[in-house]
Amino acid sequence: MNIFVAQLSYNTKEDTLKELFEAHGEVSSSKIIFDKYENRSKGFGFVEMPNDDEGQNAINALNESELEGRNIVVKIAKPREDRR
Repeated sequence: MNIFVAQLSYNTKEDTLKELFEAHGEVSSSKIIFDKYENRSKGFGFVEMPNDDEGQNAINALNESELEGRNIVVKIAKPREDRR
């Protein structure tokens, strides 16, 4: 399951995100999206969890919870749209 995580602090690290989700199951990857021009976090990222039940449990537990002083939004990621 690909999970979208928004409203992250600009200081949140990928390892911090991974550890947060590992409390709810196996995490295959975590990625914070960076602005390529300013080289800083855009304040959102993605977490991959191979087990859908664990992923849904993580979404239910973590949505609107606090991480590093921010209330994060956690939901199932939508497929990326083609930008032409």
